Amino acid sequence: METLLPLTDDDAAAELARLAAEIAEHGRRYHGEDAPIISDADYDVLVRRNAAIEAAFPHLVRADSPSWQVGAAPAAGFGKVTHARPMLSLDNVFSDDEARDFVGRVRRFLGLGADEPVVLLAEAKIDGLSASLRFENGRLVTAATRGDGAVGEDVTANVHHVSGLTLALPAGAPAIAEVRGEVYMAKADFAALNARQAEAGDKVFANPRNAAAGSLRQLDASITAARPLRFIAHGWGEMSDVPGDSQSAVMAAIAGWGFDIGSLRATCADIEDALAFTRGIEARRADLPFDIDGVVYKVDRLDWQARLGQVARSPRWASAHKFAAEQAETLLVQIDIQVGRTGALTPVARLQPVTVGGVVVTNATLHNEDEINRLDVRAGDRVRVQRAGDVIPQILGRVPGDAERGPAFVFPDHCPVCGSSAVREEDGVVRRCTGGLTCAAQRSERLRHFVSRLAFDIEGLGSERIEQFAAAGLIVAPGDIFRLDRDTLLGLPGFKAKSADNLIAAIAARRRVGLDRFLYALGIRHVGEVTARDLARAFGSAEALRGAALAAADDAEARGRLTDIGGIGPVVAEALVDFFAEPHNLATFADLLAEVTPEPLAAARQTALTGKTVVFTGSLTMLTRDEARAQAEALGAKVAGSVSARTDLVVAGADAGSKRAKAEALGVAVIDEAAWAARVAGAA
Repeated sequence: METLLPLTDDDAAAELARLAAEIAEHGRRYHGEDAPIISDADYDVLVRRNAAIEAAFPHLVRADSPSWQVGAAPAAGFGKVTHARPMLSLDNVFSDDEARDFVGRVRRFLGLGADEPVVLLAEAKIDGLSASLRFENGRLVTAATRGDGAVGEDVTANVHHVSGLTLALPAGAPAIAEVRGEVYMAKADFAALNARQAEAGDKVFANPRNAAAGSLRQLDASITAARPLRFIAHGWGEMSDVPGDSQSAVMAAIAGWGFDIGSLRATCADIEDALAFTRGIEARRADLPFDIDGVVYKVDRLDWQARLGQVARSPRWASAHKFAAEQAETLLVQIDIQVGRTGALTPVARLQPVTVGGVVVTNATLHNEDEINRLDVRAGDRVRVQRAGDVIPQILGRVPGDAERGPAFVFPDHCPVCGSSAVREEDGVVRRCTGGLTCAAQRSERLRHFVSRLAFDIEGLGSERIEQFAAAGLIVAPGDIFRLDRDTLLGLPGFKAKSADNLIAAIAARRRVGLDRFLYALGIRHVGEVTARDLARAFGSAEALRGAALAAADDAEARGRLTDIGGIGPVVAEALVDFFAEPHNLATFADLLAEVTPEPLAAARQTALTGKTVVFTGSLTMLTRDEARAQAEALGAKVAGSVSARTDLVVAGADAGSKRAKAEALGVAVIDEAAWAARVAGAA
């Protein structure tokens, strides 16, 4: 358990609140989006700190404590499957002594004597996506991801394309049997998939676990079918007749049904045998055909498992012994700056090639300028490198050596791609290029945003067309869209007379567009659809907003007039000033105004809802969320996304949850869709 510095109750409560939010966000990214932004090791540090504080301050344990959470809620778009028995996660140990403590706790709970053997089943912990396959009368009826442990995503159609499992159990199998395990991708298959993805210009996956999870969690099963996924069983859920009295016996039966249970497993007489098995596996991990991140120990006797039961989100009878990340030393050759699709400047260390965990590492992210300063690394230094979570290369620090070092790295204040200013927001860690629509590194992302549904919404001009036109050099800036002509389109693959005519007509129809859509389409940082609407109402024209932002660059009074506008605070004002201070953006803005006419918003009618704040929550059945927003704004109301003491009205659709509960707790009026429709009709 982590050693804590002295904390007051207030300090501990604040830290638990921070950890709950941070761990939940990382859990959502890992389980829900298959896109983690920190390593497994860093995530484990957060979880262990949370557990340590909870142990020291048990009266402060939160209702949303990470200790009670498993996985993440099922993603929208998938059917939901309620697990007959929860799919729990495992507690972790990180050292031999902690593993021995695990067995010691088992002994104490069961009241075993010192001489009573505790036989363990030890098995390699494959890094994949947990799944549960339910069979009834020998036939597969559902397959589901773990989800939040209680409810998972229905991936039944997709598992038909996964190897290592069977779709029908043999005669004599239990009438109800849930087989659980991991869906994973072998290292060689992962490398081949990424090579195909890169060649096709598609998304390249960060690691085999993300590739496996993203491939299984596809709404289109044909995509899953094209990916080399495998399944390895490691346990079971509901079982009408358990075929054995030990973990190892039941797993042998599951193997006999046609499931792969893997060969990296052993029945160990005691914890010392299990630790020896673990050391042997760890020594071989770089040469294994798949990624593993530890070894799982399970009490073998099922009657003991039943007595031990579970605590919070994990069983008492099992624990995962996590491996330490592998490390190596190498030379930091130079530091380069990469510009991402959203304009973020990210420093990347170019390394002398070194093998870490069986993989040749040549680059490692340094995240941001604060991280470079914290690590104090420079070109020419020898550095320690590890594959965070055994996947993402990261620099741990400099290896002390000669006093003679190269100059400290100076982070650029201009974009290396387009030359625009690169600014760092107050209290932010990322420096961003302000070139926006004119920066080649951001161009595709910015143009996709420009034509998106809430912006110019040009029918027939989606992401694929934008990419096609950008690759052909036909669209460099947004104004180029309105200079496309029929003859040019007919010379491109995929266009015939009718499709060319349709697209030209759709573009022409958007030469007049609402000022709010125009401003939102520019992609100014922090200017979303609601803020764009506030700005459109306040200034009435694009030129007026440009003038106000330019004036606010060096005039405190002018900046104050910006921040006095409802919904516009210092952060948005700063973003507007930064955007219009960049000459490239001014040129793009003027070029676009030469092609399109932004139209001022119609004044909202004065009604009983004028000036009120409305929140829509739950599933609306009588109209879409966008239609509801439009109705409210036409009546002079402001639509918010969250409930607070300043909320005047909540319209609750079906399955309204926390927002409705919060409104009722705050005494905010709550009505249903029918009542909302009556209010709209009454104001007409």
